[in-house]
Amino acid sequence: MQKVVVMGGGPAGLSAGYVLAKKGYQVTVIEKERQVGGISKTVEEKGYRFDLGGHRFFTKISEVEQLWNEILEEDFLLRPRLSRIYYRGKFFDYPIKPFNALAGLGLYEAVLIMASYLKVKIKPIEPVVSFEDWVVNRFGRRLFKHFFKSYTEKVWGMSTTELKAEWAAQRIQGLSLVSAVLNALLKQVRRNKIKTLIEEFHYPRLGPGQMYESMARAIEQSGGTVLLNARVTGIKMEERKIVSVRYQDNTGMDTELEADNFISSLPLRDLFNLLTPIDEQEVVQAGNLLKYRDFLSVNLALNKEFLFPDNWIYVHSPEVNLGRIQNFKQWSPAMVPEKGSSSLGLEYFCNEGDELWSAKDEDLIKMAVEEISRLGLIKSDLVKWGTVIRVPKAYPVYDDDYQKAMPIIMPFLNSLENLQSIGRNGLHRYNNMDHSILTGLLAAKNIEGANFDLWQVNTEEEYHEEIR
Repeated sequence: MQKVVVMGGGPAGLSAGYVLAKKGYQVTVIEKERQVGGISKTVEEKGYRFDLGGHRFFTKISEVEQLWNEILEEDFLLRPRLSRIYYRGKFFDYPIKPFNALAGLGLYEAVLIMASYLKVKIKPIEPVVSFEDWVVNRFGRRLFKHFFKSYTEKVWGMSTTELKAEWAAQRIQGLSLVSAVLNALLKQVRRNKIKTLIEEFHYPRLGPGQMYESMARAIEQSGGTVLLNARVTGIKMEERKIVSVRYQDNTGMDTELEADNFISSLPLRDLFNLLTPIDEQEVVQAGNLLKYRDFLSVNLALNKEFLFPDNWIYVHSPEVNLGRIQNFKQWSPAMVPEKGSSSLGLEYFCNEGDELWSAKDEDLIKMAVEEISRLGLIKSDLVKWGTVIRVPKAYPVYDDDYQKAMPIIMPFLNSLENLQSIGRNGLHRYNNMDHSILTGLLAAKNIEGANFDLWQVNTEEEYHEEIR
């Protein structure tokens, strides 16, 4: 029986472990946290369940959809989708619907936006290097400044001229002002012919963590092992082959595991610093160039049955630090255990160790309540209690260093015989959850003898917000 060690118990690692364990492989999953799910886990506090951000279960990949339904069955709910942008004291539809956006900004501003768009169509930016270049070419500079610049800079903590166009191409593919307007005009006439924006999604009854906790149980029921509170401390390599992984549990005990195949969803920066011996120091140096963006969520329980209809709201208003709001009851009523109550997750993007990240929980809760009250979305006296969750390495950063590092990193990883790197951080790619899972499924197939290139996942996909 072949042994497989999976480093990382997030969506990608658990999906790989699940399908391999079902087929009789001896699977061991090593997860450093006390819960599986990675950044898709659900944290419970006083019966309330909080996501680390919002995690829709929507995919165009039939194999992933089949896996989700197989795991949760009747607990996999179909939910209506509503997300909006809060900007200048008004709500705007998201994804952006031009008529809605132009009407909300007023006739004079709408004329300026269209003029800005026509200008860039006549003379587009060449070459397209940055996120800003990419979006301006599709929407015009004026609409870019209204609906892309401030929020993107909140998320990434850098100028939109520093963020690379590759990220925009992955996350907002195929959309332009003209295509969006045409879709709006033709939607009723050719409903069955054109792409429209998705208006519903699936979601586990008890949050995304329910999916991954169920996967972990299924792995163990198939004879596998899921180790929690276990941190990988070393990866032993001989020639181009991994021979063992060393991990430390929460008692400080070290254990070494040998296996035939290894799968890792660890951040690449960490992976290369764990490999020993490694003669290619340029690979370690390249890994150390990679950066990550972190965030924290201030979660509030509130004394009110219904707050607003949105699943989530993007806060573009520059006068507050708040970046995004999750309205958990609109994701699933079961996330809130008490009648007459609701809950919110207020998200702040930051860097691990900075002033925001290091602030005391009580100060963060006070700031979050003050900011959302100032925006007029709730009254502060509705808040019963709050808690703070910090999420390191949530987003892989696409900058100049990333572009220097990946041409060194990718050939080295491809040269390793029995190690595959998967998932968002394992590929340093800002994938959607379904794409991360697909990398895990394909890695499992490779162990069975296939030859899929995991780097090609989500390079040529259609825009995620559109469905035919």
